[in-house]
Amino acid sequence: MHDIKNRQDLETLMVAFYSVAMTDEVIGFFFTEVVPLDLTKHIPLITDFWETVLFDKAAYRGNVFGVHEHIHQLSGFEDKHFERWVLLFKQSVDASFAGGNAEKIKQRAESIATVMRIRLVHSGIEFK
Repeated sequence: MHDIKNRQDLETLMVAFYSVAMTDEVIGFFFTEVVPLDLTKHIPLITDFWETVLFDKAAYRGNVFGVHEHIHQLSGFEDKHFERWVLLFKQSVDASFAGGNAEKIKQRAESIATVMRIRLVHSGIEFK
């Protein structure tokens, strides 16, 4: 296995991750029912996000928190959703990549999920 070294590797990772996440019994419904993803549009966008996070490129120009806040309003996230997302993301990385960037993306994913979980699930704000 090689390390994550470029955008193509990130795209490969995103395709692998979403192929598992979208069919997962714990979080799959977020991607298929709550906000059905068109992967032909989502993969380039989410790859931009991870390219920005991992390689410090200014590729992503969206509001990742705002997107997830909207999803939370539609169908509230719970701790178990973030825990499952992190687990599946790390497994997807480990299935194809090894090295410094692979470890870095897993750490960043866990950090991002933790911040989102605190801000969305544990903020005390309820959406109806």
